[in-house]
Amino acid sequence: MSTPTLVLLAATTLAACISLGGALYEALVVDPYWPRRPGIIQSRNGGIARVRFWLPAPVIFEILLVVTLIMTWGDPGVGVALLVALVSHAAMRLWALFDLIPQAAEFERKDPADVDEAAAVRWTRRNLLRVPLLLVTSCAMLAALALA
Repeated sequence: MSTPTLVLLAATTLAACISLGGALYEALVVDPYWPRRPGIIQSRNGGIARVRFWLPAPVIFEILLVVTLIMTWGDPGVGVALLVALVSHAAMRLWALFDLIPQAAEFERKDPADVDEAAAVRWTRRNLLRVPLLLVTSCAMLAALALA
């Protein structure tokens, strides 16, 4: 495998691991507290703007993954690991796009006093389930890099 392709594979792996790190940060640092204090996730109220991370990070990974798949198409070991990464990431992303993101946007738009804490806690529990899918994606990318 050529050096530019290895660099591309390493960059794609790094992007996957960055997304996993973002999800872990959100699950361990942000999610345990914001249901009781919704202003934490509302940038207009001085909170964090999660969209600043969750918009570019997955898109960059997805673009890199498609290019990496194209560049390594003939390598069966790497290809299988990349397909595992693609499937696990696609499952997580579709679920997030149709379930988690719309509800998160609603929590971020609401007045903090109007946020239902029980609904917010349920959302954080469902959001935690993204972590295993991102872990599979990252491990598959690391396996692809090791196989290259």
